[in-house]
Amino acid sequence: MRIWKIATAIVVVAAAGGGYYLKDKPHLLAAGQELLAGVLSKPASANPAPAMQAMPVPVASVVKKSIPLFLNYPARTESIRSIALQAKVSGYMLDQAVPDGTDVKQGDILYRIDARDYQAALAQVKAQAERDTAALEYAKTSLTRGNDLSKTGFLSKDLFDQRTSAVKQGEATLLADKAAIQAAELNLAYTEIKAPFDGRLGRNQAAAGTLVSPGGTVLNTLVQLSPIYVTFTPTEAELTQILKAKAAGKVLADIIVPGQNEASHQGELTFLDNVVDRATGTITARATTANADRSLLPGQYVNLRLSIGERPDTLLVPQAALGSSQLGKYVYVVGEGNKVEMRLVELGPAQGPLIAVTKGVKETDQIIAGNIQKIFPGMPVQPLPQKAGA
Repeated sequence: MRIWKIATAIVVVAAAGGGYYLKDKPHLLAAGQELLAGVLSKPASANPAPAMQAMPVPVASVVKKSIPLFLNYPARTESIRSIALQAKVSGYMLDQAVPDGTDVKQGDILYRIDARDYQAALAQVKAQAERDTAALEYAKTSLTRGNDLSKTGFLSKDLFDQRTSAVKQGEATLLADKAAIQAAELNLAYTEIKAPFDGRLGRNQAAAGTLVSPGGTVLNTLVQLSPIYVTFTPTEAELTQILKAKAAGKVLADIIVPGQNEASHQGELTFLDNVVDRATGTITARATTANADRSLLPGQYVNLRLSIGERPDTLLVPQAALGSSQLGKYVYVVGEGNKVEMRLVELGPAQGPLIAVTKGVKETDQIIAGNIQKIFPGMPVQPLPQKAGA
């Protein structure tokens, strides 16, 4: 067919355009006319183009179910308690009881200061208390004898009052001695610096032999790692949704460490600030997580996913079925006559291998889930049956 058309065109052009050349060569002109008549007299052969064959494509049904609603935030971890360890008494650092970076329990000894001066001071005030105790016992015995003598008139009233005063002074002195003993015992106890709470020790800053004093050298830092805060900043618009969810019950949060796809820790919303930042339109909020494995450290960047409820009757399609163009995201569906139709879609949150579609598909649509790079709108396709469990 194509050769015939080409031949016809050549002959026509030769007959029309070459007429001037052939006007002086009648024998050539006659031969061309004879050739054209022969070609035109041949019947045309019927060779219609073959119909486009349907491409087999896997299809998936649209899934309809309720899905959880989440708000996602960048967040920072924050220690509930973090302190600088300092000495309460002066002295030379004797040793560090545990290595740097150790997880310690409340009451564990962390540092020891040379205690000999405080042991001597304690022994001194105890000896003073014993002396004053003996003096008080003598004053009480003297007062007892004076009481008997005053009744018979052998002891004047003034001397009796002096003995009474001596007993009271001795009792007061003994009370002061007991207070001095208590202070000396406290100072001696302060030579052992103990952990005030469970936490992790930092880097040592006072080597053995360092002279430390109250309010002077910082020995180390101790931070609480379990539980731990995760701080984030919702917007004013999101605050309304969070408050609504909080009124309905506990608001749970998933904490995801960058580089991981799944949540490594779970927590609960425990704090919303009482003022919105005018400059940013956000409010400070925080969740608390147990951090039982102590893998989260204060100041660490994480992602927080806050659960605020559920969205019922949501349509979901396979993420693998999504395509992208200048017009946006789209899916291909099997249309009328098993021909491909393109649907522009608006997406919601992902749910594993599926993704929510808020606009663009119907529950009855058959979504083309494979070979989407090889098909185009209007192309005939052959839907493959879905595999069991797909």
